[in-house]
Amino acid sequence: MAFYIFRRLAFFLGALFTASVLIFLMIRGAGGNVAAIVLGRDASADAIEALSREYGLDRPLAVQYFDWITGMLQGDLGRSFRTNESVADLVVSRLSISVPLALGGLLLGLMIAIPAGIYAARNAGRPSGAAVGLFSQIGIAVPVFWAGILLSLLFGVKLGWLPTGGWTSWSQSTTGALRSLVLPVLSLGLILGAVMTRYVRSAVLDVMNQDYVRTARASGMTRTEALLKVGLRNASLPIVTVVGLQMAELIGGTVIIETVFSLPGLSRMILANVAAREVIVVQSTVMLIIVFVIFVNLVVDLLYGILDPRTRSGR
Repeated sequence: MAFYIFRRLAFFLGALFTASVLIFLMIRGAGGNVAAIVLGRDASADAIEALSREYGLDRPLAVQYFDWITGMLQGDLGRSFRTNESVADLVVSRLSISVPLALGGLLLGLMIAIPAGIYAARNAGRPSGAAVGLFSQIGIAVPVFWAGILLSLLFGVKLGWLPTGGWTSWSQSTTGALRSLVLPVLSLGLILGAVMTRYVRSAVLDVMNQDYVRTARASGMTRTEALLKVGLRNASLPIVTVVGLQMAELIGGTVIIETVFSLPGLSRMILANVAAREVIVVQSTVMLIIVFVIFVNLVVDLLYGILDPRTRSGR
């Protein structure tokens, strides 16, 4: 197990290094003089040169990369060209929106997918099981932004129960902040739940057809007892994998949802700074997101090693 963990950690670090180099080169290779864009058309050559020198844009790319990555390792994400604000402060101020949104959507999706998928698997071939599969397919076909619009029309416009957009900060009103997140979390969670329901159903069906589950049932266990006591561990393997993969999809979903509901979260901040050519802000925040996604996949790999000993031996 120790060697397996070492291999996973080595892959994790290698992936982070590769991702950081690619992000740095792609953003810096986008073209244009960043200092000139920040200062505008009327900026003098001296002003452009001074800003480039101040932020190290005139140094070789290798030096710029080294300064950036060593700063990140020390907790310094850089500063905004336009406002001179710390990137770390910008990120932290928006995590209070994006983190509850993403985690709330994931938890709601799991709360829907696990019981619905198990129910659909246990009732495969019956009308009730087919109905769950139908609703799941409909949910997969609905884009997340369309789900957000429909929920806003129903609960915000027609019923007037919840706000259709905007953000109330946690410091201003905890209840108001929670109300602001209800519809966005529902939009993400319902679509995510529909997607994961199909994976849970397939995983449970596969386990229920295995010989060890049939043996457990032959020994006197009910279908549910055999699944929970014997098959649950094996059924969890593909589910854990799907959850890890959906984390990356979830980040893409938050970009759309934050736009639909006018939430000043991390995803909208990145889009705004891409338009403003804020090189340091964009590359540091994107790198943080990639670190999170790769870390989630590391956790999934480690869980796989715990749940399936064959993974540790490389088989």
